[in-house]
Order: sequence, then C-alpha cells, then structure tokens
Amino acid sequence: MPKRDYYDILGVSRSATPEELKKAYRKLALKYHPDRNPDNPDAEQRFKEASEAYEVLSNSEKRSIYDRFGHEGLSGHGAGPGFASVDDIFSSFGDIFSDFFGFSSGRGRGRRRGRVGDDIRYDLTLTLSEAAFGTQKQIVIQRKHVCETCGGSGAKPGTAPQTCRQCRGTGEMIQSQGIFSIRTTCPYCRGAGQVILDKCPTCRGTGTVRKPRSVSVSVPKGVDEGLQLRLTGEGEPGTLGAPPGDLYVVLHVEPHDVFVREQNDLHCTVPLTFAQAALGTQVEVPLLEEGQHEVLTIPRGTQSGERFIIRNKGVPYLRGSGRGDIVVHAQVVTPTNLTRKQEELLRAMAEEGGEKVAEKSVLRDIFHKIKS
Repeated sequence: MPKRDYYDILGVSRSATPEELKKAYRKLALKYHPDRNPDNPDAEQRFKEASEAYEVLSNSEKRSIYDRFGHEGLSGHGAGPGFASVDDIFSSFGDIFSDFFGFSSGRGRGRRRGRVGDDIRYDLTLTLSEAAFGTQKQIVIQRKHVCETCGGSGAKPGTAPQTCRQCRGTGEMIQSQGIFSIRTTCPYCRGAGQVILDKCPTCRGTGTVRKPRSVSVSVPKGVDEGLQLRLTGEGEPGTLGAPPGDLYVVLHVEPHDVFVREQNDLHCTVPLTFAQAALGTQVEVPLLEEGQHEVLTIPRGTQSGERFIIRNKGVPYLRGSGRGDIVVHAQVVTPTNLTRKQEELLRAMAEEGGEKVAEKSVLRDIFHKIKS
C-alpha cells in the first residue's frame, strides 16, 4: 500500500508553521496513544504514521526534500524515519511527550525522581489573649538534617554508594509485554539507583539525622481552636533535590478564668446580690486587655439571666477589622448565711408584699434538730 501524504496524515496545509505541525501532532498522539488504546493495532499504526509524518515535517531539511521529491526523495537521501516500534517513537520524542502529557514517556531510558519531603505537625497552645490579639512564638521541632559524617551519602566515610546492578542506576525495573512496558520501582535499591555496602555509623545509611530546629511562628489576631498555620518548606527535606515538606502548626486555646468564647463574642457571668439586682448598681467587667475593665450599669429590677452587651470589646476578627462583643449574664445570688438584722429586714419586706415565709420558730426547731 502506497504511503499517505504526510500533510494529509497530520491534517495541515503545506504552508503550516512549526507550531501548527506540533499542535496537529499533539492532537493525533493524544487520540491514538497506545496507553489509551490497548490491544488496538489500528490505533498503534495510526500513532506510528502520525509520528513518522511529524518527524519529517518538523525537520526543515527533511521537509524541504519531501516537498520537492516526495517519499522517494527521502528514501534516496537516506532520510526515511523508519520507526520500528512504539518505543523508538518515545525515544525520539521524549521531550515532546513530556510537554504533551506532563510526564516522561514512561518508556526507554528511566529517570530517577526525587520525593517531596513529609509534612510535620506541631500542636501549639495559646492563652485566650494571645489567640485574640496575635503573638509571636518560638517553637522547637524535631526534623531531619543532612548527616555531617557522610555528607548525606549514607555511606561510611572513605567509601561511596555503588550503582545498583539490577536496575543499572535507573531506580526502576522494566518488564515488556508486547508493545507495552511496565515500569516498577527497583526492589533492590528501592528506587535510589544506588546501594550502600558500608553504611555510615552515624545515620546508619539513611543520609540524615534528626535534630531540633527552632522555628518562629507568627500567630495572627483572631485565631481560634483547631486552626492550622502552614509554614511552607519547614517540613522534612525532600530526596534527590525535591522540595521539602511543610510544617503545620495546629492551634489550641486554653480555657479562661472569666470568659467563654463563642466565635468572636466573649460571655461572662456577673454575680449580683438581691439588693443590687433590685435597686441597681455599677459593676466592673474585666477586659481581655491586661489591667483594663469596663464599668457596666445594672438597672433596677434586673432579673437573673438577663444579658447586657458591651460592644466591640470581644475578639478581633481574623479577616478584616472590628471585634466581637462581650455578653454579660446577670446572676442573682441568694444569700445562705443571714444575720439576725438581715433576716428581720427580709421578713418585714415579705410581710409588706404579702409573701409567705417560714416562721421563726420553725427555723429554730429545724436548726436545733440539725445541731442535736
């Protein structure tokens, strides 16, 4: 069967630019890629055909010969592509497939890749004031560092790692099944491409040792329980030049002696005597700012459970300006130990209001029985 015209194969005109050729080939390569069309000989053939056409037309010298003399001209000049297998195509266009698919061809020569370092978690406890107004904390984490004894090689000083004989330094094993190749991590060197015969006595062949590291953490205002701060690059180091992991600082807030936080509002309880609640009073409510307080007026006839709001004195908002409120809950406290005069005054008030209370004799009898 005569060969098809290369321009027809790619679906471009004879005046197509290199970018247009590349775009057309990308479209066909994606469509007929062997990994997307398993056990499909027709797709494999079309994939080879498109690759052959692109190999010629992307080369200015070969394209010029083809435009003048056609397929015979290429054969006569020894310039025919002659792809024998899909692996040959991947070998020739490794960079192209890396651009197209975002990864290496997966065939032909192996490529060792580093692994991004692991992330580290650190739990940091704050006071309510620190969480509200922000703070700067210096923490110490345990992190891997390059072993100073072996310089990170993992080998005993005076020796060096040896190239793995099984994978020949690629870190991968390739098993061919028909037109496909299966790539797996080398079980002998675990993907490192090297084996250490004499391990470093300090790091025991790992190339790293764990040491403390001091890290400065900036805690913004308005943070709350469970919030995570991410410090990029402060995690474990990567391998083979890969970037390190991140440090995640998980925040916890200690309980406060006065306030209970609900989002950005602070709730507190103010105890009032019966007289204060009935006649009204002024109380000092402490603020989160150390040594500061707010004077709150309690009106006459305040009932237990009533709430009073002190605006914009709560926790600052994490994003934006402004603060929450302080919510004051009134709690009328019943006295437990009355003097004789206090009791007489209460009885007089009860009689004035027509209220029924226990008789004095009854109270004395009960007290006498308990005492006995």
